[in-house]
Amino acid sequence: MSSESKFAEQIAYAKIHPSIGIARVGNSRKEDGFYIGPQVVDPLPKPGNFYRDGTGALKREVAEFRIYGYDAQGRVVCELDMQEGVEITWTVELANHKSAWYNFELALDIPEAATATPSTRRNANVPLPERGALSIQPGPRSISEPRASGQQYHFDGGSFLGIPVPLGELRTDPRGRLWVFGGHGKSASIDGSTPTTFANNDGWYDDTSDGPVTASVRLGGRELRVAPAWVVVAPPNYGPQQKSVRTMYALMTDVAIQSGQLPVPTRPSFKNDLLPIFKAMCDLQWMNAGFAAGFGYGMPQYFLAPDYLRKLSQEGNTYAQLRRTVANAFRNPQYEDASMKPWPWIYGDAMNVPMPPIPRAMNTLTTTQLAMLARWAEGEFIADYDPDAGFDGTRDIADVPLAEQPAMLDRAALEFCLADAFHPGCEMTWPVRHASMYSEPYRWRHRAKDDPEPDYGKTLTPAEANSFNGPLYGQFPGSITRWMAIPWQTDSASCRSGYDPQYDPYLPTFWPARVPNQVLSVENYNKVMDTELPRADRLAAFNERMDWDRTLGAGYQQQLQAMVDHFDRQGIVEVREGIPDDPDFPPLMQVEDRGGQPMSAAERKATDSQMRQVARRGTPKPSK
Repeated sequence: MSSESKFAEQIAYAKIHPSIGIARVGNSRKEDGFYIGPQVVDPLPKPGNFYRDGTGALKREVAEFRIYGYDAQGRVVCELDMQEGVEITWTVELANHKSAWYNFELALDIPEAATATPSTRRNANVPLPERGALSIQPGPRSISEPRASGQQYHFDGGSFLGIPVPLGELRTDPRGRLWVFGGHGKSASIDGSTPTTFANNDGWYDDTSDGPVTASVRLGGRELRVAPAWVVVAPPNYGPQQKSVRTMYALMTDVAIQSGQLPVPTRPSFKNDLLPIFKAMCDLQWMNAGFAAGFGYGMPQYFLAPDYLRKLSQEGNTYAQLRRTVANAFRNPQYEDASMKPWPWIYGDAMNVPMPPIPRAMNTLTTTQLAMLARWAEGEFIADYDPDAGFDGTRDIADVPLAEQPAMLDRAALEFCLADAFHPGCEMTWPVRHASMYSEPYRWRHRAKDDPEPDYGKTLTPAEANSFNGPLYGQFPGSITRWMAIPWQTDSASCRSGYDPQYDPYLPTFWPARVPNQVLSVENYNKVMDTELPRADRLAAFNERMDWDRTLGAGYQQQLQAMVDHFDRQGIVEVREGIPDDPDFPPLMQVEDRGGQPMSAAERKATDSQMRQVARRGTPKPSK
């Protein structure tokens, strides 16, 4: 007897997890050219070349969904799969409305939006009766058998101005869990023109998408109520081990707490709530040269140094001033600080070139994270970090207790998404910080098919964007990714660091956890590991970071097209063995898996100058 049949009478309803799943595009065409996205908070690093197939193409990241049965008290009873006595039909509908939506100028929920360039329609020259041809809408696909795959489950049939644009496919594993695949990273223009800017390129399409994930479940002859989920198909993850200082999970947790959907935390756990912030700051050393100098291995603010970490995690008054000093170094919106110097050194929603003297030009931690830092500084925290215990988490979802699996799946998917500058963002953008989007924590409302969204006209104003029952309420296929850059490659190629080189050539930065700025190259890594070289040469190699975008060539607009054509040539930052028990070199390093020759100083200067000129156009419109 299956566990589902055994507990059938206890199950009152079911939920799909993760509530928001993340898939990512990749250009591998091999049948096995994919991998399942993170399912635990701290997954094991993958071996070298894991994220590429044998040809060097990038594998697609697949979003896996599962169904869990709950009893009337909200307790997890079991996972429901396609076993005897259980009938499951999965349905997913993906769409891409980027080209039919509005230009991105600025997050429309911040004060600066009132005076920013109006958000006019993309492809405004296409008249209203024909604008439906700008949306890629292949329709829903359903799958109801284990080990299922095939052409009938592909999201084909959608098109952009008559050009067929496949958006991905569905498969199931042997237990009938759902696998959602996104597109292959194909982006192009209708007339062969090249892209000119980071977010709004008329005549262009890409194959990212999003949409609802639903399921019908019959258990023992009765139909179960099943809470639906969502899938977002995003750009590739070039830093698969990295987390942002403010992750999407942290942001959505803050939204739920502020709206009363989750309780206010009173005593934060050092291990679970505070250490992840400090660790993310240190791990960005592999993605940005400024973070390497500030928080890298062997540097004064390397929080993960055993002695430093012992002091930070210790309760009592001995290191109270140290805790207070560290907490006060983080930017706090209540002080309206417009300086670039407080932590984290990451651009905010209102970033511009030159940097405007306003607080929202720089990013902050969430209100909840700042409150937990304050409690920690006061000594009101759970001192649960044991430096001698080693890693005591789980590396595989199968090792997570059943009752904790749904929450772990929800969290893991969002921990590896960015909540850095919503300008517009990597996986999703500013609407997700509004509680009206959610039916419960981490789960979005779905817009009923008989309640279509109104037409907002030629210009989308902040008032309309934030209106009751507007775009910040129930969602429909394609409504999440429509706010993002078109095509995604131009934004990934433009998100850099150090836009004011007179201040700092590497800081602040945009999305370093997903789109690296400066990396440890294979060549320098090999020098570090060569113990026959003089130590001074090895130290110089370790501390030198190479521009990640050097593979794109010279000239800003040429780089945009190069990213479209060859996004797989960009380096993936992988974990590699380092040198144990060395004061200068860490036991694990993160290294770019491929790269190219650096540009000459003249080429780099000319390219950066072009980028800054593009960014200044139309001020006060912010740009990259």
